[in-house]
Amino acid sequence: MEELLIIDAHSHLWLRQDTSWNGQVIRTTKNGRSLFLGEEVQMLPPFMIDGKNTAEVFLSNMDFAQVAGAVVVQEFIDGIQNDYLNVVRQRYPDRFLVCGMVDYLKEDFFEQARSLIETGFKGMAIPGHRLLGRSLLSDELMKMFHLMEEKDILLSITLADGDQQVSELEDVIQECPRLRVAIGHLCMANPPVISPWENPSWRRQVKLASHEHVKIETGGITWLYNSEFYPYPTAIRVIREAASLVGMDKIMWGSDYPRTIAAITYRMSYDFIVKSNELTWKEKFMLLGGNAKEFYGFRVLPQLPYVKHMAE
Repeated sequence: MEELLIIDAHSHLWLRQDTSWNGQVIRTTKNGRSLFLGEEVQMLPPFMIDGKNTAEVFLSNMDFAQVAGAVVVQEFIDGIQNDYLNVVRQRYPDRFLVCGMVDYLKEDFFEQARSLIETGFKGMAIPGHRLLGRSLLSDELMKMFHLMEEKDILLSITLADGDQQVSELEDVIQECPRLRVAIGHLCMANPPVISPWENPSWRRQVKLASHEHVKIETGGITWLYNSEFYPYPTAIRVIREAASLVGMDKIMWGSDYPRTIAAITYRMSYDFIVKSNELTWKEKFMLLGGNAKEFYGFRVLPQLPYVKHMAE
């Protein structure tokens, strides 16, 4: 049987959090904690005492967990990290696909986006759920999307819950049919009121992946189902439901590293999929890396040996 190839489709890196959102401060404090929207939270595992979420620490986690490659996205709550991620992109080109991000809340961001693409960023990240009230069809964004389609630059986007932004992204896909789009957080499949598979608006967002160059990644799914905890049986059920709508070849595993590993180990963020009896080996192969390898364009990835830990 072929070895599983593990690729993380949703991760984050930063040297320091020092930003704000909706007028509230987000700032690294101590022992892996951050002041976050009015409270101090454990943003990183407590042994990361300097607050630095670096590529080198992530690679150590990846090597131990046998994760060959990772896609690094960005979010407003971490601050724009283009300068550091440009260093990561150049230093580790075979392990990371790095997404740039501009301040979409400001006007005239297209030239900065063009500059990031010309610099060598292979993707652009849009935290769309932070842009409610602003159109994904604005002139600046559409110029950026057309340039990305022309240059074969990936769009990593997270939409608001349900179908609030589905029609707009559908129009973007129709206008730029060759644009590669990865929709994050399994379309925000968290069940605050009803189960997502019973929610027609969630199903509508998932069905965006019916388009040829659109896929879904599960970044943060262990966070979404943290109250249930390992081995996350409902998360498996939601993955299977999404696959029933668009096919398992359209879904990719993502961890949302490092936020999720304040609660679990990095390997646990995908190990629940490996150990599930609800998925076939072929489905696991596609979900954990087979789908992502071609979609993201990873070429030369290391073969990482299993290293026994001291408790074994």
